[in-house]
Amino acid sequence: QFVESDDDEELLFNIPFTGSVKLKGVIVMGEEDGTHPAEMRLFRNIPHMSFDDTAKEPEQTFSLSRDPSGELEYPTKIARFSNLYHLSMHFPKNFGAETTKIFYIGLKGEWTEAHRHEVTICNYEASANPADHKLQQITPQTHFIS
Repeated sequence: QFVESDDDEELLFNIPFTGSVKLKGVIVMGEEDGTHPAEMRLFRNIPHMSFDDTAKEPEQTFSLSRDPSGELEYPTKIARFSNLYHLSMHFPKNFGAETTKIFYIGLKGEWTEAHRHEVTICNYEASANPADHKLQQITPQTHFIS
């Protein structure tokens, strides 16, 4: 089984993670022919990335070699790919075929559970507005102690 591009040689993968990842390496398997990707561009933490967004500067670019057996591992710049929660992989060109085929993508790294704190909406009052704090009428009672 493989993934093949539609009209041209470009492919884009969006990979969300359930935790925080420190990506250390990538393996890409293709065929020995011209459909194997020739270049890989990695983008970090851009959810829902589209082909229009690929004009941005990637975090790291790799020139790929033909690897039908998955023996080549491409090391990433770990400082750029730590605290990763979404990875986008763009394959802009191949070795000359009309379409690109990828049989396997392997990611090597460390996963840790994400500690995301959602936004808390708070309202603070500089001074209390009496109209906001209506109370029942209090009738004072006096008690005498003898």
